[in-house]
Amino acid sequence: MSTFLIKSSLFSMVILSAVTLTACQGLNMGRHTHAQAQLQARSDSQVQGQVTFNKAKQGLRVAINVSGLTPDQSHAIHVHANGDCSAADAASAGGHFNPDNQVHGANHTPTHHAGYLPNLVADEQGRAVIEFWVKDLSLDNGASTDIKGRSVVVHERADDDQSQPAGNAGKRIACGVIKMV
Repeated sequence: MSTFLIKSSLFSMVILSAVTLTACQGLNMGRHTHAQAQLQARSDSQVQGQVTFNKAKQGLRVAINVSGLTPDQSHAIHVHANGDCSAADAASAGGHFNPDNQVHGANHTPTHHAGYLPNLVADEQGRAVIEFWVKDLSLDNGASTDIKGRSVVVHERADDDQSQPAGNAGKRIACGVIKMV
């Protein structure tokens, strides 16, 4: 009888452990799967918002919600190399995130900065809400494309997708450091 109880208890513990492990994996416990940048106004603008990066098999899903933009105008938005938004003009964020030392261009061209993101288009109230996928960026520790601790910068004008080194997008009007959540 006691051998049966021991085997039965051992079997129950194995099953319980397997169920717990499966549940934790389903919840991505212990693994960070998304990051956010809270955008704050720079260069005397009124721009604010949030950029969220969610890790998935296809790459990163980027969701952007920004307000205070110039109505009915396009604005560049990029991931920048430094996670520092302390300067009043966001110059402390450094240049575009470019781990492969590519020339500036749109993300649909063969060569471009990894930190290139599509232009935001503000509506008549100065809001821009957009969602898209990128494959050139990651939240993978140690990867050259890891964006944790870098920054997101919104510019006063659209990126022209050609001018070197940064697309002639004008002043930096919002900045936020990318942090895991």
